[in-house]
Amino acid sequence: MSDRNPQGRKPAGRKPSGNKPQGNKAQGAKSQGGKAQGRTQKPARQYGTPRPGQRGGPFRSDAQEGYDRNLGAARTPQRPPRAQREQNFSSVHDPEGVRLQKVMASAGVASRRVCEDLIAEGRVEVDGKVVTETGVRVDPERVIIHVDGIRLQLDTTLRYYAFNKPRGVVSTMDDPEGRTCISDFLKKGKIDSARLFHVGRLDSETEGLLLLTNDGELANRLTHPSFEIPKTYLVQVPGPMAKGVGAQLKEGLHLEDGFAQVDSFKLVDSTPGHVLVEVVLHSGRNRIVRRLFKEVGYPVERLVRVKFGPLGLGDQKQGTIRQLSHQEMGHVMAAVGL
Repeated sequence: MSDRNPQGRKPAGRKPSGNKPQGNKAQGAKSQGGKAQGRTQKPARQYGTPRPGQRGGPFRSDAQEGYDRNLGAARTPQRPPRAQREQNFSSVHDPEGVRLQKVMASAGVASRRVCEDLIAEGRVEVDGKVVTETGVRVDPERVIIHVDGIRLQLDTTLRYYAFNKPRGVVSTMDDPEGRTCISDFLKKGKIDSARLFHVGRLDSETEGLLLLTNDGELANRLTHPSFEIPKTYLVQVPGPMAKGVGAQLKEGLHLEDGFAQVDSFKLVDSTPGHVLVEVVLHSGRNRIVRRLFKEVGYPVERLVRVKFGPLGLGDQKQGTIRQLSHQEMGHVMAAVGL
């Protein structure tokens, strides 16, 4: 089976057999089978099918929505009683500051009018205190603001990008051996690589999601074992797979550097001679997925990381870098308690 078509399906560009698979639509679309803005909802590709014109593109998870979807609230603050609201107002109000709704609008939350509604509904926190008065003023350089539990990034010097790393690219900004590395793709996207670094690593043969940032505090939390950030992988191995392998991986194995296990195991697809599995684990040890599957007798043929905590790869093309949305970053920060 070729790497260009790990599922054994017809390559992109040919007419697929059978019915077209169902898929995502931009926000505002109705449920499957309906119409959005007068246009028929487009079906999406099946799990594991490359994008049209994309050879050997990333696998796609049925549970993996597009990265442009509305992620919803991280949590909903509780509206405090009147006396507490008055106390909160006085404790965070800075007469020399900027109106809260203006700060929120500048951070890309919504229009000022909508931001005023969010404040009045008790969905906004300033330094951990729920604020319901639209007249409150704050110093954006000194306060921390959450909307529905999602932190607003008010520091305009910080950058956050998602990179879909292709196979054969080394996880480094500069390679002394001259191999293709991350900075080569930053240059293609005309992104200044100064001070940017990658969070975590993927070995050269592993594809998928890498977070690029200059936010050291966030990077440290995402990689620190105490936060146990889950990572989701699609794993292609030789098939068929014997019963009990998933249970064995979930129970855990003793490797040369200690005990390791997966948090979840799901058989996704099977074709003659090959099996596609989705696993979730929070360990960040070197080549941990490959070593676990080798230990149970199924060497990895292809490996793609499709999710890092709440951040998903979605439909992002291989080799591309995109800036994360405010909402995506809010959920990532919420995952590590920021």
